[in-house]
This record gives sequence, structure tokens and C-alpha cells, in this order.
Amino acid sequence: MSHLPTTMQGVQLEGHGGPEMLVVRQDIPVPQPGASDVLIKVAAAAVNNTDINTRTAWYSKQGDDSADATWSGKSLAFPRIQGADVCGVIVAVGADVDSARVGERVLIEPCLTRAAGQQLAAPWYFGSECDGGFAEYTMVDSQHAYRVNSALSDAQLASFPCSYSTAENMLERAAVNANDTVLIAGASGGVGSAAIQLAKARGASVFAITSASKQQQVLDLGVDKVIDRASDLVEQLGKNSVTVVIDLVAGPQWPQFLELLQPGGRYAVAGAIGGALVELDIRSLYLKDLSFFGCTVLAPQVFQNLVHRIEADEVKPLVAQCFPLAQIAEAQASFEQKQHVGKLVLTL
Repeated sequence: MSHLPTTMQGVQLEGHGGPEMLVVRQDIPVPQPGASDVLIKVAAAAVNNTDINTRTAWYSKQGDDSADATWSGKSLAFPRIQGADVCGVIVAVGADVDSARVGERVLIEPCLTRAAGQQLAAPWYFGSECDGGFAEYTMVDSQHAYRVNSALSDAQLASFPCSYSTAENMLERAAVNANDTVLIAGASGGVGSAAIQLAKARGASVFAITSASKQQQVLDLGVDKVIDRASDLVEQLGKNSVTVVIDLVAGPQWPQFLELLQPGGRYAVAGAIGGALVELDIRSLYLKDLSFFGCTVLAPQVFQNLVHRIEADEVKPLVAQCFPLAQIAEAQASFEQKQHVGKLVLTL
């Protein structure tokens, strides 16, 4: 560690609120890795809904900045360095980690089950329950730093961890296979565009819901059919027309998803950008023998499977724009406008 600086540039979230709560600092102490940790020099870190939701206290069911205003439902410790999507290089390791790992190019698994040398009772989210990647250096337990061998750029690799692991986890939980017809809501976003590619890699047929302005970009990802989100979904596709719904939107259209699902169909959800409260006719759930999956914690094999797909070029990165780390407020403002397809990435 003697060859490394003692302070670094980073962005600290100083409280719940608007972008003014994000403060760029040059004097943040560089993390000191514990026995099972690795220290990573961050090359690129992407912007996510989670970053903004945590900053604005969106996760709080109380509607304020109370103790449930985080991804895990626990209070957030300020200041906090956010950033769940990280590509970087290991520059130092703890006493219990093989020193041969120094120099490895890695992706960080954002859903953490180990921290501070211990198994966690409940998973943490990188950049929420602990400091993340919006800084020059970050630290994580060695088991959550996955070596990646790829010709892709740092920014391209940083587009993968959060969105693609979320999408792969949803597909895994819903057991998507080549016999399925999958409907993806929110198909142009980071997780949605990832789900398209990963579902196609499994051999499934894919229908995608998006805005009229983004239909061609979504078609270019290989979907079998695009549906305008302003249309009547049942009218467009017909009742009992899909076996799986991958939902990142929820909102007013949500009851139509149950009409679209075949008997025995599976519904997986990992977002609610269209509105968190939906109307459920419970008869549709039990009379059609539907299965519902809430998807947050990654299954153990999910992230390694994703790395294998990256290395095999089975998925491609979608980077809409890159910003310097110090322009995080501009990047998040652009993110909230939802005019992009793919990821916005901060570079260091």
C-alpha cells in the first residue's frame, strides 16, 4: 500500500435530496483493505436507478428519509460513496488474499453477501450499505471481484454488472428457456436491453415494450416483436400469448400482464419506474396458476454466468454516453430524462 496515495477524488452523497447532495471531493481517504478484501483502482462506473432512488429516498415506504430509505430497507450512513457498476484493476490485497490477484482486471458483483471478513445476515448493495465505485479507489471482499478477460473498454465493461446481473437473475428465477415467449417491459433501459440479449442467448422468443422513438434501437437488439408502450397490450398480443413477463415498469398497465400470461406463466419483477402501486385481481393469480418472482438478491451462480457470457461475446455492451466523474450531477440528470438506450458511464 506504500506506493498508493492516501487520499483520492470521489463523490460523496451527504444526505437524501436533489443533486446538490452529491459533493465532489479530492481529500477522501483511500480505503484500507481488510484481510479478505481487495483494493480496486476504478476505471469506470455506470449510473443506475438505484443511485438516484437511494439519493431521493424513493425506497422509503414512509415517503421520506426515514430508516427504510435504502435498497435493503435500512438507514443509510452519510456520507456515502455510491456507484454499483464498477470495472477496475486490483492494486492491493488483504493478508488472506493471494497476492497474484494484483493486476487483475475485474468487475464487482453488486449484490454482496460478504463484507468486513464476515458472511452477511442480509445482503448489502454495493454503494448503498457500503461505499461503492464513484471514486478513484474502492474496496470489496475478494469473492465479489470477478476477473474478466475481454477486449472491451473499461466503460463498456462497466455497463454490465448491475443491469445484466439483474436481468440474468430475473431470467434464472423464471427459468427461461428456448421454449418460452418472453415479454419485457421497459425494454430500452439498462436492465431491459440486457434482458433482451440474455433471453435471446437462452433461445427464447422475445417481445419488447418501449416508446415509439426507441423501437428501432430495440429491434436492433434482435427482438421478435416491439410493442408501443402507449398501446393496448392485450389488443396487440392477445390473451395468453406469453409464458414469461420480465417487468421493470409496473404502473397502470400492470393488470394487462396477467391477461397476457398463459396458464402456468411466470412473472418476474425488479423495478417499478412506472409506479409502485398496482391493481391485482387475485383470481387471475390463482385461477391461471401463475408464479410471481420478486428479484433482488442474486442467485450464487448468476454473476459468474454473466462473466462467462461477456467473455464468450454472447452479450454486447450498450453505452449511450460517458461523463467524467466530476460531472455526476449532469449524468444523473441525463439519466432521469430517459432519452437514452443503454447505460451512462462515469470515467476516471
